[in-house]
Amino acid sequence: MEQLYGRTKKLAGKYGNPERPVKDKEGGPITESREKRNRWTEYFVELLNRQAPLKSPYIETTPENIPIDVTPPIIKKSGWLSNK
Repeated sequence: MEQLYGRTKKLAGKYGNPERPVKDKEGGPITESREKRNRWTEYFVELLNRQAPLKSPYIETTPENIPIDVTPPIIKKSGWLSNK
């Protein structure tokens, strides 16, 4: 149903896909497509190539023998299912 409304809006000319603005390092808007791609590349290079944290997070170890119920579930038929 959602696709129907979307296509109707598109055919009627009332369809707009809002584009979120991309900002440079100083906070100014970037309008050109190539500049936007370059800014995203710059952002991810900085994000993925940063120094590792000095203090690693503490993660508790879990017990090795955790009891897990592996019995198969019981399937019951409802009354309204058997009438059909």
